Amino acid sequence: MTDGRKAITFGAGAQQLDGTLLSPARLIPGVLFIHGWGGSQEQDLVRAAEIAQLGCICFTFDLRGHARYDNQRNIVTRSDGLADVLSAYDLLVSQQQVDRSAIAVVGVSYGGYLATLLTAHRPVAWLALRAPALYPDDQWDVPKALLPRDKISSYRNHFRTGYQDKALAACEAFDGDVLIVESEHDDYVPHTAISSFIAAFQRSNSLSYRILKGADHALRDETHRIAYNKLLLTWIEEMVRGGRRPD
Repeated sequence: MTDGRKAITFGAGAQQLDGTLLSPARLIPGVLFIHGWGGSQEQDLVRAAEIAQLGCICFTFDLRGHARYDNQRNIVTRSDGLADVLSAYDLLVSQQQVDRSAIAVVGVSYGGYLATLLTAHRPVAWLALRAPALYPDDQWDVPKALLPRDKISSYRNHFRTGYQDKALAACEAFDGDVLIVESEHDDYVPHTAISSFIAAFQRSNSLSYRILKGADHALRDETHRIAYNKLLLTWIEEMVRGGRRPD
């Protein structure tokens, strides 16, 4: 068993003593949370605290244009959002105890969309998407708040592939484990969009798909939030334990 032994010499008064410092050899999985459009990290803190108890380092953050920077909402582009997510990922993996080969990303709606794009730029082992949103590739640098809603709605109501959509193209290349959670009564992300995501994960190591019965897009009902939290916690625990090899 590798135990991270390090020989040290330390002082005890005028005397120098030899010792051996032993630290855990196993690094810790990291989990990055990406909230949805109009949300904030506050929505992720409860579930992040629960997942941290599994022995993970969790990181939540506010996308630009949200929380105390919501005055920027009308000028933030999807390019800005991806830049924020890349910076957040890099901060998480820079933590000394984080295992860079064991990173989970949890994204909701717009955050799920950004999470899929992240996988094209950074290594991700586990990807959990709740009500992941789709957007046309064009107008990438137009402020997100100014994108025509009728065009977005129409786009999501037609089945898409990676040939047409760069987020789905990233999904097609992803070879980690995936969880997709759909709300039964989602007025923003229809089942067609969810089907596009499910079909795109052709190379994934595993794909779990769940429907939250009776739930809306925002999970306004506390029972639905609790159900999602339990579902996510169980899946992350399964992934983390399955991904850890005995020393």
